[in-house]
Amino acid sequence: MSDVKGETLHTLAVEAQQAGTRLDRFLADSLPTLSRSRLKALIEAGQVGGADGPVTDASRKVRAGESFVITVPPAEPAVPAAQDLSLTVVYEDDQVIVIDKPAGLVVHPAAGNPDRTLVNALLHHCGESLAGVGGVRRPGIVHRLDKDTSGLLIAAKTDTAHASLSKQFAEHSIVRAYRAVCWGVPFPAEGEIAGSIGRSSSNRKKMAVVRQGGKEALTRYRLLKPFGTAAALIECRLATGRTHQIRVHLTSIGHPLIGDPLYGHGRAFATALPTPIRPLATAFPRQALHAFLLGFHHPTLHNLLTFESKIPHDINALILSLDQL
Repeated sequence: MSDVKGETLHTLAVEAQQAGTRLDRFLADSLPTLSRSRLKALIEAGQVGGADGPVTDASRKVRAGESFVITVPPAEPAVPAAQDLSLTVVYEDDQVIVIDKPAGLVVHPAAGNPDRTLVNALLHHCGESLAGVGGVRRPGIVHRLDKDTSGLLIAAKTDTAHASLSKQFAEHSIVRAYRAVCWGVPFPAEGEIAGSIGRSSSNRKKMAVVRQGGKEALTRYRLLKPFGTAAALIECRLATGRTHQIRVHLTSIGHPLIGDPLYGHGRAFATALPTPIRPLATAFPRQALHAFLLGFHHPTLHNLLTFESKIPHDINALILSLDQL
């Protein structure tokens, strides 16, 4: 490895036992501090050179004795601005940071939310300790929570951490559990919801369980407490991590989340609520979903870290109201 004008150069030779391996797999095995997505981007950008020039086909099979030079450009300035926003930091070291995200906080800047996001807050909080993860100086967000879902979220502060956490998410070894309040009482009391999730054909803002296309998804749920027949407190654990997965899967079995603006129409169940309680549930201002448990293996220490977050006040107040049934 060498540094040239801020660029990092890696020269790799293919050993006999590595022959026949896809280029992207060979690079990932040889450079474990870089994530697969980062390596793919480098290949597509022509930053991986072989004997005959740039190699841009990630699926190309490598041959024994070949050499490749990988040019990793210096981190670019972050586009999002660092902003001094309040953060609840549950854990932090030189590799990772775990945040207890409040409802209403967007993770990434996007149309409609150009700033005042978790990314802006992390840029301010981490400062110069934040490495060039993914090619720019920004927090290494490896998973997301919807704007109005509260709870635990982890970000990588180095390429090593980003690669490790990305691998753990890909292998579904990250422990993620949620508390949720849904309409109705799921039956059986414990089970699995399987179904590929893709963009809804009728509403592009929504996701749906689809027969063709989409991505395989699996959610495990467990009934914690029924509130009559109108609602229930449940625990959900993700075996996969798709957009709106819990919200979509619960809706697909007829038990959408209370307060969900896209999927949560529980009018039939709401009629079973007493008049004083009904408005509290039907007007709940966000999906009643909280990521209360997060567990992962530390990228460099390799020990298992587990964190828990208390149910926030708004969902707890909803539970106490429904508990009067």
